[in-house]
Amino acid sequence: MEKRLEHLQRWRTKVEMGGGEQRIAKQHESGKLTARERINLLLDEESFVELNIFSSGEYTGNGLDGMENPGEGVVTGYGKVNGRLVYIFSQDFTVSGGSLGEVHSNKICKIMDLALKIGAPVIGINDSGGARIQEGVNALSGYGEIFFRNTISSGVIPQISIIAGPCAGGAVYSPALTDFVFMIKGTSKAFITGPQVIKAVTYEEVTPEQLGGAMAHNKTSGCAQFMVSDEEDCMIQVKKLLSFLPQSNLKEPPRIEPVENHREEELTDVLPATSKQHYDVRDVIKRVVDS
Repeated sequence: MEKRLEHLQRWRTKVEMGGGEQRIAKQHESGKLTARERINLLLDEESFVELNIFSSGEYTGNGLDGMENPGEGVVTGYGKVNGRLVYIFSQDFTVSGGSLGEVHSNKICKIMDLALKIGAPVIGINDSGGARIQEGVNALSGYGEIFFRNTISSGVIPQISIIAGPCAGGAVYSPALTDFVFMIKGTSKAFITGPQVIKAVTYEEVTPEQLGGAMAHNKTSGCAQFMVSDEEDCMIQVKKLLSFLPQSNLKEPPRIEPVENHREEELTDVLPATSKQHYDVRDVIKRVVDS
């Protein structure tokens, strides 16, 4: 029995290492955290419960023989943020570039199903090169399953996406269907196809940042709603956002008692005495809402 437990622990340790020490080091060199580090940074300490850690696909043919994908390139489970239940998945770029295959998508779909059933927010940390091409239509079908769950969850539970690396192809559709998208300056990239294909087809030359960087999607396309300086700041802002959101459409949002009965005397100077004078309503908003 002890030997079996030791074997189980070695297996777990191997899976938790993802793509191995070299790829983890490369991930850190590029200024990115690993999938598990991101989860630990966001969730309350020791609250994360991982699901399907030992999931693995059957790889034969199409260049897949002998391929190992620990955890199938995605970490899934549930935990708490400031004491509130959330479901979460975090794609592991150190394992096949975080590419999505059939089992990878099954793990994500299970988390989304549980979040919808229980009535709790779902958070997706996206760091993926797109579909695992070797799996063909099975990978593409996996995206369809995820998109379907995005749509039936819309307006029912909060869906939050973090673009934590270069996401291309099918990897960018799901975040665009969620309620809130966070992007990190200099790190996040989100585009359906990359600059090289754009150049080959339209003869236009664009950089990855111009095509799908944090500024492009926050300022121009509107696909993202939040732009943050780094991953630590991102997790802080996600926690702050969650503090305003209900668990589901059947629950009330969190409420706190005001510290004091605030009066803003400057409002009398902002608002004109006559309707013939104009004023900037943003000056009113700044003095009324929390900073």
